Amino acid sequence: MSDFTPGEAVAVAPNVLRLTAPNPGVMTGPGTNSYLVGTKAVAVIDPGPADAGHVAALLAAAPGPIRWILVTHTHLDHSPAAALLREKSGAQLVGMPAPEHGAQDKKFKPGRIMIQDERLVGDDFVLTAIHTPGHASNHLCYLLEEEGLLFTGDHIMSGSTVVIAPPDGDMASYLASLALLKRYPLKRLAPAHGGILEQPAAVIDWLIAHRLGREAKVVEALAAAPDSTLDELLPVVYQDVQALLFPVAKHSLTAHLLKLKDEGRARRSDNGRWRNC
Repeated sequence: MSDFTPGEAVAVAPNVLRLTAPNPGVMTGPGTNSYLVGTKAVAVIDPGPADAGHVAALLAAAPGPIRWILVTHTHLDHSPAAALLREKSGAQLVGMPAPEHGAQDKKFKPGRIMIQDERLVGDDFVLTAIHTPGHASNHLCYLLEEEGLLFTGDHIMSGSTVVIAPPDGDMASYLASLALLKRYPLKRLAPAHGGILEQPAAVIDWLIAHRLGREAKVVEALAAAPDSTLDELLPVVYQDVQALLFPVAKHSLTAHLLKLKDEGRARRSDNGRWRNC
């Protein structure tokens, strides 16, 4: 945890610094990681929550003028600081607009909307955008081409799996986005929460297997107890999870059930009870 002291710049790759915002918690781990990329014109990835001290730390740590502010998605621990950082630096906002559903930063208005495989070229780096919906429909990962370093936002986190919360979150999209990443030459993963992850292919394979394993538990639970409610399924499907996390797990359980429904493998009655098809 000593590497995640708020405001302290840590080198994680050539020309890449990490600063962690002072917002630790159950959902954020040590806090939101902001990354400074480049030594001349600098890109900031995920400026974090609207915290003036964190913005000041980013400005102080930047080895050159900040020209771009990129966000992976518009959840409130990732993009709200973009407005203040832009005010202080004049940098361009880059990313995708906030979707309609969920707790989103509707004030984030990108001057440049990135699309799949679009490249942002700096003086000493190239970042490629990869659209990775699932956790959020507007989620982007950014690949630092010269290092094979992928800034994963909340698509992949260190130390825990991510919450998939419908209606904006979608389990089928999440699994497809994980599979998509395997097409790229990844060497390391830089998440927005937690430390650098090595062996990206193994990490991605584990996440896919974990989600499909959880899905199998849902199918098994429905077979054992047809016409179950979400609250009845939770302690069975998530028996390995602390009960205090059940309210969060309930979002992902809903996402699993909706995926099964869309695939014709489960159905929901008018009274909200679920069973296998």
